[in-house]
Amino acid sequence: MKFASRLVQFDSAPGDPCRPMATPIYQVSTFEQEKADAFGAYDYSRSGNPTRRVLEDQLASLENGSRGFCFSSGMAAISTVTRLLRAGDEILADFDLYGGSCRLFAEVLPRSGITVRYGDACRPEFAALITPRTKLIFVESPTNPLLRVLDLRALAGLAHAHGAWLCVDNSTMSPYLQNPLDLGANIVLHSATKYLCGHSDVTAGAVIVKDDDLAAQIYFLQNAEGTALGPFDSFLLLRGMKTLKLRLDCQQQNALAVAQYLASHPGIQEVHYPGLASSAGYELQCHQARGAGAVLSFTTGSPELSLRITEQTRLFHICVSFGSVHSTICMPVRMSHASVPHELRALRHLPDDLVRISVGIEDAGDLLADLSLGIGGSTIGATSATRT
Repeated sequence: MKFASRLVQFDSAPGDPCRPMATPIYQVSTFEQEKADAFGAYDYSRSGNPTRRVLEDQLASLENGSRGFCFSSGMAAISTVTRLLRAGDEILADFDLYGGSCRLFAEVLPRSGITVRYGDACRPEFAALITPRTKLIFVESPTNPLLRVLDLRALAGLAHAHGAWLCVDNSTMSPYLQNPLDLGANIVLHSATKYLCGHSDVTAGAVIVKDDDLAAQIYFLQNAEGTALGPFDSFLLLRGMKTLKLRLDCQQQNALAVAQYLASHPGIQEVHYPGLASSAGYELQCHQARGAGAVLSFTTGSPELSLRITEQTRLFHICVSFGSVHSTICMPVRMSHASVPHELRALRHLPDDLVRISVGIEDAGDLLADLSLGIGGSTIGATSATRT
């Protein structure tokens, strides 16, 4: 089946004689056992829940993996992956990561004896940073918030040549647009709060793998640490995922219109969006993904102007997250990436005037008109938008 069909055509309730069209919410903590000396399929919702299992199996299918695991947040998913490492091990990460990942790497992992080093995964010199202690290479592509495109197949080969795993945060793409496991990654993870959910009403994370041994380790950690996603949130996430293609098709179309408008505006200095043919990562993105997504960023040359644009928009709501049907806007240095250590911020050259936009499903003309109010200028055929 094509992806659109796979999003809605799956067994919503395995073994249920009532054959419901939607997965039931098994809002239960404990399951009665038939025997006193053996467990059934489910015993305690921390260890396994039918609603969550349908979701996890669906995610594994969409990412072309063998097992999926859902967590209470994207950060819980990332943290679980890092727990695969031991004291003395090392993570080599690309320097352009979500601020919460950097906070975890800088302030939590050192307590467990795990070190993290950073480099530019777009450059050949990145390979020279690998040491015998490197057990995990951790990247995003496209990166957040600079939208750099990394060669995932090459990075997988690099990791495997040194006996390490490659973990790809696929949150900006979703399985609709990119499948890192097919490119050689060992682990793919999502902040499912973003595009997988798409409606700003669930906080969740997901990890998907192909390898059975990795799956066993991740399940052990999910169960042992109690970080699994609850049944009601699993139900909401399953429902949101059914419209993933519809949402992203519209969002990408809008994002390209916004990116083209910004790139042609004299008040904008630089636009970061891999869907623009002028983007440095355009060809690679076309090669390893099926779209450019709906997140973009731009600079104005002035933090004051960027702040004015961010605060004067009415359809772009000021939020730290992305991936919702609503358009959002933020200044990463002050919000989503404020927790990035100063030394790393200097390495990644994160501009103080950078504005990040997550484009939603609103009318494209309304979005362009809204941006033009803050930037100054005009848009052809666009009407003024006001907050209601």
